[in-house]
Amino acid sequence: MLDGPRENMIDTDRILDPKIAAVAEKVLAGDEADAGDALAMLATTDILGLGSVANHVRESVNGNRAYYGVNMNLNYTNICELRCPLCAYSRDARDPDAYLYSLDEIERRVREAAVRGIDEVHIVGGLHPGLKLDYFEEMLRRIKKIDPRIFIVAFTAAEYDYFARLNGVPLGEVFDRLIAAGLGALPGGGAEIFAEEKRALIAPKKISGGRWLEVMKTAHRRGLKTNATMLYNHIESDADIADHMGRIRDLQKDTGGFKTFVPLRFHEENTKIRSARRFETGFDDIRIYATARIFLHNVPHIKALWMYLGDRIAQTLLAFGVDDIGATYLNEKVVHAAGAATPDYGTEEFLVRLIRSAGRDPVRTAADYSGAGESRP
Repeated sequence: MLDGPRENMIDTDRILDPKIAAVAEKVLAGDEADAGDALAMLATTDILGLGSVANHVRESVNGNRAYYGVNMNLNYTNICELRCPLCAYSRDARDPDAYLYSLDEIERRVREAAVRGIDEVHIVGGLHPGLKLDYFEEMLRRIKKIDPRIFIVAFTAAEYDYFARLNGVPLGEVFDRLIAAGLGALPGGGAEIFAEEKRALIAPKKISGGRWLEVMKTAHRRGLKTNATMLYNHIESDADIADHMGRIRDLQKDTGGFKTFVPLRFHEENTKIRSARRFETGFDDIRIYATARIFLHNVPHIKALWMYLGDRIAQTLLAFGVDDIGATYLNEKVVHAAGAATPDYGTEEFLVRLIRSAGRDPVRTAADYSGAGESRP
């Protein structure tokens, strides 16, 4: 994971908060931060001191590289049994704007995106009771037939749990069949926040945080790498955030299967969660991402999705622990249904410019970070 020798030390004399100075000493000694340290980092006003520690960890792991992807989003249906209060995307089957893509429509969309030179298809959708496992197997096989080099990152832990229950097959068999059809990795969606009393309010019908971790553990045992997400800026507390990251770190010690941690800022517009927003400034985003980089020392990458945060915050976070700003996301629907004001597609040139103007070296990659050893000229 290390990028080789670098002149990358923390100037602890410039850290103003004694609690952040204590975290810096732990980092330099090779010790991991504990839950108390996470709470201190999430509450500190010493943003630059916190950033200096996060940047040290970031550059020790990933050097000056900043990753981006060229991909498309495939949200195959918005029909979902759960209808979570936090979700503005899902619909009942009878709703006038409900939709389900046929396999032919999916193939058409991927072919059009393939002409643009995508490296990856990112697939998530609702829990649709009429879709059996053979629909998803055929979906992946058709994508691979279009271009076998396309990397497929597909379906959240909630979807995999649903596939197993709906089809009456073991979870491991679901993974085996989809791997055979072309599955390459898993996104991290559905984690939300693990604190069960909060989860019961924002996503009452979704699988528990414990089940989410079980699904990811099964995927890791099958050799699949996955993302891990955390939804923040709703009704969670700092203690909930520390607990969430701690449980991800613990599973990572067991399996080593998480490649990326992705905090997701909650967009409340068009959802059923009202007056929930905790944060008002970009400093709060910085605290979340910097804390994640320091606390999750065993997860290689921290991703800040420019489409959730906006390009300026994403750029800023490249100096506060983040090494991946996301991808082009052609046809993204979920976050925009919740009111995100960013475009639903960014060009490769746009992403390269964001990274380079932040002083980092842009590196194009897919979700498995394959071929990520060289910077873009």
